[in-house]
Amino acid sequence: MAEVIIVGAGAAGLMAALFAGRRGKRVLLLEKMDQPGRKLRITGKGRCNLTNTATLKDFLTHVGSDPRFMRNSFSTFFNKELMELFESLGVPLIVERGDRVYPKSGKSLDIFLALVQTLEAMPNVEIRKNCRIKSLLVEEGAAHGVLCADGTVLHAPSIILATGGMSYPLTGSTGDGYQMAEAVGHTLSPRYPALVHLDGDLKIPNDLVSFIIKNAKLTLSYPDGKKLSEHFGELTFTEKGIGGPIVLSASRIATGPLHEGQKILAHLDLKPAVEATTLDKRLINDLNSNGNRLFHDALRMWLPAELIPLALQQLHIEHYKRLHQINSAERKRLLAFLKDFTFTLTGTGNYEEAIVTQGGVNLKEINPKTMESRLVKGLYIVGEVLDLDADTGGYNLQVAFTTGHAAGISC
Repeated sequence: MAEVIIVGAGAAGLMAALFAGRRGKRVLLLEKMDQPGRKLRITGKGRCNLTNTATLKDFLTHVGSDPRFMRNSFSTFFNKELMELFESLGVPLIVERGDRVYPKSGKSLDIFLALVQTLEAMPNVEIRKNCRIKSLLVEEGAAHGVLCADGTVLHAPSIILATGGMSYPLTGSTGDGYQMAEAVGHTLSPRYPALVHLDGDLKIPNDLVSFIIKNAKLTLSYPDGKKLSEHFGELTFTEKGIGGPIVLSASRIATGPLHEGQKILAHLDLKPAVEATTLDKRLINDLNSNGNRLFHDALRMWLPAELIPLALQQLHIEHYKRLHQINSAERKRLLAFLKDFTFTLTGTGNYEEAIVTQGGVNLKEINPKTMESRLVKGLYIVGEVLDLDADTGGYNLQVAFTTGHAAGISC
């Protein structure tokens, strides 16, 4: 009989198995797919941004819904310990822009193989594939096993639920863990796709799709003017709206309200380094100095060529108008487009496109030091099953690895 059964062989489950196995526990790691770690192998566009070197204080600002929940487990196993672990397993690492940590090879496969091959070499750890779990077995408030979909019952005094969320369902993350946790008494916060592109009431010109703006400011607000969030950095246009790093982070704020039917406005500042008054003076000077130039041609002075069709669509200024004919109202519209291009968000990408799932098991029902359920003795819940998503940049994988570590050393 196993001493520890781990349901799900993703990042959190693999890490839990490693540390439980190192303690000499007899570990049975169950994976419903034909291979473990499928999502881990595609994360970071196949490069695996496994953590971020930010300080603990800064790191926690990127973690929700309750970043304080991670303080205890981070004090034991944080970015430094994670990096040392993988380098000890033979994976050299590199720190890139934004303090993001990757395997030096640029291959997520190296992270996956380091974990799986280490586990396969441990005589007390078994990885069982194609094993779908139907439910957790709980009696008198304590976990004692799992019921497999084929009717097999597997027993262990410690069960670690590490099934992942609902993002990238083709990798096996289909939300099974949420139903299992709820069935034994846990409460769930609403789940939404997060770290995903945002759709808007825009008609994006074909040439603009996939175009990258390196330096933009994105502000989200309600129609009454109440600001939700503000983000600086790289942005790209999609067929239906906007994507890119700052949009992924903004989506964590927007996805809940949007899926609940609330109206949110997106404000794009295409010239965040220049104050509006300064830019207006520059526009006046440019208009006066280039009076005979045609408007559609002159837009190249202020915008990349790819953005000009969108500007012409939004500004409603005659394309062949001479600059000396541009009136004050039209100049103000141009200034507003450059500094506060506003549109209404209409939705988000789906779970097939989302990097993580927002929402999950209520954190108040979990011991933050051990990840053990406060409701079911011997049940540990880790990774994306918890209501604990984070920004893009290595934060989510660190949370998965750390919660897996906490359960692995405690079960």
